[in-house]
Amino acid sequence: MDEIDSDSLREQVIEAWVLALERGGWRDIEDVPYAWNIHEVSNVEHVRGVTRIALDAARQQRDFHGADPDIDTIVAAALLHDVGKCYEYVDHVDDEVLDDPDGTYASEEVPHSLSGYALAHEVGCPLSVQRAIPHFLGEVPKRTLEAELLKSANSASSNAITQAAMGITLDEWVEQYSQT
Repeated sequence: MDEIDSDSLREQVIEAWVLALERGGWRDIEDVPYAWNIHEVSNVEHVRGVTRIALDAARQQRDFHGADPDIDTIVAAALLHDVGKCYEYVDHVDDEVLDDPDGTYASEEVPHSLSGYALAHEVGCPLSVQRAIPHFLGEVPKRTLEAELLKSANSASSNAITQAAMGITLDEWVEQYSQT
């Protein structure tokens, strides 16, 4: 969060997470799993990893190629890219980690990338942040450097997690278990 220069953007990221956790009925942010069937790794751990990888990649792009990725956009989008899991994964955890999820929001019917996009829109995040959130699934046609860095960081983190937790690649996990 400290990497985001804009006070208002920092507040929007926090607001999106607070809304998602409240509506999803989560008692503790650490209880939101990385994946519906991988509970050994929390979503928090994954989001932090993606954020670090994306931020490092942005700095490398700047240093080596003279690119000028927007750091606020990258960090905010990385922090929000899986906020929608607070809605999508309520049916895949033990009841004791939840307090009365709001059925208006909490459902696996909408992929977390889209509900995350909707949350970012609802709290007023800039369009550049909104666009980068669902980009890793190819749902947004505009390809920005920030979205591509997030997509790559998410893939790198997800591959590491699925290999460590299940002994398979991300592609194998998607083929066997993806719900979208």
